[in-house]
Amino acid sequence: MLVKDVMNSPVLTVEASVTLEEAYHIMLQRNIRHIPVMREGRLVGMITDRDIRLATGPFALGGARSTDTPVEEVMTQPVFTAEPLDPVEEAARVMRERTIGALPILEGEQLIGIVTGIDLLEALLRLTGVEKPSGRLEVCLEDRPGELARLSSELAQQNINIHSLLTYPYGEGTVNTVVRVGTLDTHKLARSLRQKGFKVQWPPEIPSKSL
Repeated sequence: MLVKDVMNSPVLTVEASVTLEEAYHIMLQRNIRHIPVMREGRLVGMITDRDIRLATGPFALGGARSTDTPVEEVMTQPVFTAEPLDPVEEAARVMRERTIGALPILEGEQLIGIVTGIDLLEALLRLTGVEKPSGRLEVCLEDRPGELARLSSELAQQNINIHSLLTYPYGEGTVNTVVRVGTLDTHKLARSLRQKGFKVQWPPEIPSKSL
């Protein structure tokens, strides 16, 4: 999935000369927290509701700013940006490392979109297939060639369709594989996989009842 698939476009922007009060009212009216700042058609900064509150509040360094202050005096610059063909995980990495809540999307020097943390959560939901009726499996596999193929082959033999598949490191030499499958009876499927030697983490094994 690419940034262009999840970004918001067109983008609401403000000019650098707009006051903090005007920018804050726009945020309240549009229910947004980040606005790109433009000067002569070019992106020059980002202003957030937090920037405005800090600048005009009692804890502002050097004293509280007037609400008539232009946003260019408070905005964050330079701006971290992404491109429309960047993978969504790269945008998420930048936002996490820079501790920012939004990335303007540039095509050349033209602002064509914006991606926020909520957009990336939406991307995660789409990538995991959780919005479709499906069941969830989590299987621990050896981190070596052929293991993922072995799991998918076993599911295919049971006529189980895979909606989505994600993996992440789990301990030394293993990966956890999270699979969204085309059946809601995942306990039955998990039992079958355990009988074939797979280490199924989810759904958990149901203890047999003692007589």
